Amino acid sequence: MASKTTATEVNVFNFINSFVDNEQKKQDSLKLIDLMKKWSGFEPKMWGPTMIGFGSYHYKYASGHDGDSMLIGFSPRKAEFSLYVSAPGHDNKQLLENLGKFKMGKACIYFKKLSDINLVTLEKLSIATIKYINENHECACRDN
Repeated sequence: MASKTTATEVNVFNFINSFVDNEQKKQDSLKLIDLMKKWSGFEPKMWGPTMIGFGSYHYKYASGHDGDSMLIGFSPRKAEFSLYVSAPGHDNKQLLENLGKFKMGKACIYFKKLSDINLVTLEKLSIATIKYINENHECACRDN
């Protein structure tokens, strides 16, 4: 997820309580926080006004453009969740086929509710994303 979005000091739980107006989406958000924290080993942080991320890494493109981004994360947007996980490679296609009911965007995965997603597959996809980033970028995977 290459963007100008940066980590903020906004409290993640205050954000969820003030931004998420649907009880099911709130519960799904809290469950995703628990899972992604466990999978990544990082505490949740707000990235920009609406994204919750875990860990960070530094990216640099051949063009010279560089910046920092979250390892994995999500946003409980009004219409649907946005998942920020991406593990390029041959395993990615197979994982996505087993993920459940979702739509693929350019830089993220969209789904309506957590029960639409296979959590075992999401865990594999999240861990594969962190592994890929760790192997291909300057990663803060080893230190907060």
